[in-house]
Amino acid sequence: MAKTDKIPRIVIAGGGTAGWMAAAAFTRVLGKKVDVTLIESSQIGTVGVGEATIPTLVFFHKLLKVSEQEFMRATNATFKLGINFENWKQRDHSYLHAFGVTGKDCWAAGFQHFWLRGLQEGLSTDFGDYCLERQAAEAHRFAHLPNNGLNYAYHIDAASYAKFLRKLAEKEGLRRIDAKINSVRLRPEDGHIEQLILDDGQHIDGDMFIDCTGFQGLLIEKAMHTGYEDWSHWLPCDSAVAVQTEATQEPLPYTRCIAHDAGWQWRIPLQHRVGNGMVFCSQYVSDDAMKQTLLNKVEGKVLNDPKVIHFRTGRRRKQWNRNCLALGLASGFLEPLESTSIHLIQQGIVRFLRMFPVNGDIIEQDVVEYNRQADFDIEHIRDFIILHYHVTERTDTPFWRHCRQMDVPDSLRHRIDLFTETGRVFREGSELFDDSWQQVMIGQGLMPKRYHPLVDTMSKAELETLLNQIKQQIERTVDKLPGHQQYLNRFL
Repeated sequence: MAKTDKIPRIVIAGGGTAGWMAAAAFTRVLGKKVDVTLIESSQIGTVGVGEATIPTLVFFHKLLKVSEQEFMRATNATFKLGINFENWKQRDHSYLHAFGVTGKDCWAAGFQHFWLRGLQEGLSTDFGDYCLERQAAEAHRFAHLPNNGLNYAYHIDAASYAKFLRKLAEKEGLRRIDAKINSVRLRPEDGHIEQLILDDGQHIDGDMFIDCTGFQGLLIEKAMHTGYEDWSHWLPCDSAVAVQTEATQEPLPYTRCIAHDAGWQWRIPLQHRVGNGMVFCSQYVSDDAMKQTLLNKVEGKVLNDPKVIHFRTGRRRKQWNRNCLALGLASGFLEPLESTSIHLIQQGIVRFLRMFPVNGDIIEQDVVEYNRQADFDIEHIRDFIILHYHVTERTDTPFWRHCRQMDVPDSLRHRIDLFTETGRVFREGSELFDDSWQQVMIGQGLMPKRYHPLVDTMSKAELETLLNQIKQQIERTVDKLPGHQQYLNRFL
């Protein structure tokens, strides 16, 4: 292919977290190799409730060469070591899904196999006792450790995060247009997007269009009719109500997810306030009832009126269709139970950068591969979220009885059956969750019937020594960590 001097024109439709993450990444990574324009209207609000993240954001920021201290100051961020699930297995029961690895594996068998034998021998304590991140979280301690020794993420103010990224992108030469998109013009010969026509009369041309217009999918769906795969039969919650409150205590280094009669409640601690919300199924409870329930359960002064959001879980049938790429809510929606929304945005951005069109020429094989990888990622996250609902022991409300009895994807059924029969958990390819599967399954009461026979090559004394060494090393490390608030003060 002959080399040309053509500079690809990327047009981002919509701001918010998805739009500004894309803008910052394209401008800071690709620099002058692309021309980037972002269109957003200051008259249109954003959903803006996604404030909890997972550790992959740390590495995304390294890609963008973002100063962690500047980022945390700008977004009123706190550190996050995991998610505490309350009332999910049954009422008044809780477990903490931490970001770290539990115990130590050997080449043939995961740590859970050694732990299971230890239970039978009366040697093992709670599974979470062997995870550094969980012990640090429960002790309300945190610090950066050498060699990424403590896996962590953040709680952030989503609106402030978008503003922070906007500054980064505009420093790199991004052009922002404050306007609404009136219509999308497609090329008649191939159905590619040719122009976005704005309410101020501008016609914006581009080579690649990034749809960050939220649930409506103004480009990917309304203009290109890509189609949507509905997953509400597996994830029945279809609504959320959110409100912010003043902080009444020092921020915890973990998110709280508290199951209620028809869904769950989140509490996300920032430096200056707490994000609160209820995710629920409208088949079992009304919007007004959930608003009132949320207001009755929050702590501290309420800072805004509760906002109700309706959604349909699922995904676009293609994330990349012709010359349009959907990110964020425009690409689909999985409820934020495991804080994966921002992760899916950044994965979409990084994947696109790896397959960036040469000279702006879109290659069909790249599009197919992008969509294959995107489907793989979101399906595995989908299964992990369904797991939390389906393996509950609760039968006290119609909602939880439905979750216990509902059909689940074959891929999830296989994972559950494999674990309960053999104790085995295998990570496929580049899927996001690994140790997390066993943390959640054990946390919610799934116990394997047997462990790997390799474990029996250890004597009881050797096994006891192994288990004690892991716990003692964790305890020594946690004892040396400062309190979360004490460490956080360095970033204020």
